[in-house]
Amino acid sequence: MGWGDLGAFGEPSKETPNLDQMAAEGMLFLDFYTANPLCSPSRAALLTGRLPVRNGFYTTNGHARNAYTPQDIVGGIQDSELLLPELLKKAGYTNKIIGKWHLGHRPQFHPLRHGFHEWFGSPNCHFGPYDNRERPNIPVYRDWEMVGRYYEDFKIDLKTGEANLTQLYLQEALDFISKQQASQQPFFLYWAIDATHAPVYASKQFLGTSQRGLYGDAVREIDDSIGKILKHLQQLGISENTFVFFTSDNGAALISAPEQGGSNGPFLCGKQTTFEGGMREPAIAWWPGHIPAGGVSHQLGSVMDLFSTSLSLANLQPPSDRQIDGIDLLPAILQGKLIDRPIFYYRGNELMAVRAGLYKAHYWTWSNSWEEHSKGIDFCPGQSVDGVTTHTQEEHTVLPLLFHLGRDPGEKYPLSRECSKAGLATQLSMCTPGKDGTPVLPVRNTSGPWSASRGWSSSTRLPWCQASPS
Repeated sequence: MGWGDLGAFGEPSKETPNLDQMAAEGMLFLDFYTANPLCSPSRAALLTGRLPVRNGFYTTNGHARNAYTPQDIVGGIQDSELLLPELLKKAGYTNKIIGKWHLGHRPQFHPLRHGFHEWFGSPNCHFGPYDNRERPNIPVYRDWEMVGRYYEDFKIDLKTGEANLTQLYLQEALDFISKQQASQQPFFLYWAIDATHAPVYASKQFLGTSQRGLYGDAVREIDDSIGKILKHLQQLGISENTFVFFTSDNGAALISAPEQGGSNGPFLCGKQTTFEGGMREPAIAWWPGHIPAGGVSHQLGSVMDLFSTSLSLANLQPPSDRQIDGIDLLPAILQGKLIDRPIFYYRGNELMAVRAGLYKAHYWTWSNSWEEHSKGIDFCPGQSVDGVTTHTQEEHTVLPLLFHLGRDPGEKYPLSRECSKAGLATQLSMCTPGKDGTPVLPVRNTSGPWSASRGWSSSTRLPWCQASPS
């Protein structure tokens, strides 16, 4: 789902009344990011609080290539990683995942081996149908038991888009919440539905109800389901003891638009890319009685922060034996504070860009290859920006390609590539001249996955600055 798919974020059809109400009762995050523009590494980052280059969800098979775990890939989440449900389990929480896991499908990667007590869903997305000879249809599990397969036991009609999966996932959530409330048991629910992922689906009562076509039908059903979950919490009298956060794993996939793709609002490109449309996500925090209603935050946030924030809510400390990249967002959520931090945009094994304050520096630009583009695969349909949405991998590590996301959220107008008294340094106060008057240029430190932060300047809110070598 994309940043522009919700009415609260400006979608003109206003077909998400429940999510919009959630935002009105809670806090809207306008600058919230995934850790990778693809599903598997994003989910791994959420559950570990760590960048994919730390938790293992990246590939070295090709430069800047995103990695994920379809059923023909044998890898998955490493045993050495500590997932959020593992830590919450030790604190007495009951944990359930509903929907797509996508962190490996072999037994050693099963979610019940990584802290979850219950699971109803699938290890992969609902691609298919397959012939069950060269490739089987994707299985659906209840805990350890496979209870069927997509297209066979869990029907998805590709012609009409009809499927009842979201309703099944909704009922699972309501039943789980009721059970935990009845036993006075603290719980963690990871509701990871995938109806807006192509091939898009919606249940019969929602088909044909959206101005936006089938994709809009799926969004409306998700919105309705979230409304029912929040209402259920209120009816059970536990809403003030339950923190709820809504977001997405990556930007809307424009390669399947417009019939089966969403909206990334004013942002450039979509899923798979490290432009804003691929990485910036809708995000809403809801906690009645704690979060002031109608809040809007400009805090730079990440899905990795949900790891640290959840631990903080449970009065737990993050693991001290590893680098945790997520931060605790509670000061921003409860007190309105702004925490100074950068956002890193990784694509596979490459740090493509960094955001600091309102500025974003691209070290590499790439949409997708000419070979893919010639076959009609376009990650940026109708959004070609000369020298930016390149179909070859273009390096800018010496002089990063700079954008001001406040004035130019669509990344259409690169700023000057050089700092000079008469140019960027004077106009934007981005970099200051050195003692000898030599311009200070933004450069990249390449010594490690988080190394860009070593040049961070809290006074200017800008990283990477050092004296020009010339």
